[in-house]
Amino acid sequence: MRSSRVVSIGVCCLALAGIAWAQSAISAKAGMVNYTEGKVLLDGAAVKVKFDNFPQIRMGSELRTGDGRAEVLLGPGVFMRLGENSAVRMISDDLMSTHLEFLAGSVFVESADLAKDEAVTFSYQGSSIDLLKKGLYRFDGEPAKVGVYDGEARVIVDGQAQVVRRAHLLRLDGVGVAEKFDATAGDDLFRWARRRAEYLAVANVSAAKEAEQYGFWGSNNWIWNPSFGTYTYLPMNGFYDSPWGYRFWSPASIYMLYVPPQSSSYAVVSKPSQSGVTAVSTAVSSSGARSVSAARSSVSGGAPGHAASSVALVGRGGAHR
Repeated sequence: MRSSRVVSIGVCCLALAGIAWAQSAISAKAGMVNYTEGKVLLDGAAVKVKFDNFPQIRMGSELRTGDGRAEVLLGPGVFMRLGENSAVRMISDDLMSTHLEFLAGSVFVESADLAKDEAVTFSYQGSSIDLLKKGLYRFDGEPAKVGVYDGEARVIVDGQAQVVRRAHLLRLDGVGVAEKFDATAGDDLFRWARRRAEYLAVANVSAAKEAEQYGFWGSNNWIWNPSFGTYTYLPMNGFYDSPWGYRFWSPASIYMLYVPPQSSSYAVVSKPSQSGVTAVSTAVSSSGARSVSAARSSVSGGAPGHAASSVALVGRGGAHR
């Protein structure tokens, strides 16, 4: 049974300039090309991503980069980023059971969420790699290996399976033992993938705010942000902190972040004492409530220390958005 996280068929458009929500014409399948730079080919034809044209990697199709890079959206919250001279082939474009063949080069896969009934699988020359948890993974062809920066992956090589955990890599040229590596260091592709994650996280903020305004509190989704010219990830609730250190907000969580705190304002009336004037000040507490303090001050010819005979407070407050 398909998870409720794809209730609204995976992709929606958000109009951030005050335009109402619109349903996207993009197929509810994994493999939408969200961003490219440089030379990128889909089945031998040059890929050109435009506002009204996001190419889809269909079953059996091959995406290949030359002197370029590409970002592909798989299931909601699963990002695939190809480096230069890299290639993948789509085996299954089902959102809940996505399967790709890694052919060459280097590929990063970031997974924000994996439901129990969702599978993301990569194969490479007889080896099979299943992503078990949300996290960050890398596939390399020369030498053939899989690296787990965060999360867990089950790797089957020559019929033997083992689980590779965070900050470990496993070579795919034979049955071996996972080795530790520095998951905080990386090359040009690592830094480019991190910049793309940062860009989408920034685009998420305004998209989540607009989704909350229009009452879209649905399932995990890809959402279009025309101000940034990109699709970004919208969690169903709470927020998602990526392995890169960037946060993606849900409509509910962005509402709690931006709604102003409760506050109260006071009209203060004081009567002067016989020998001085009582100065009354208001201060806003961290919770939004105002506190009132009176400071006695003397005037010429008067004795200090005499408080005002009375102070009248009129309060007005309430939450607002």
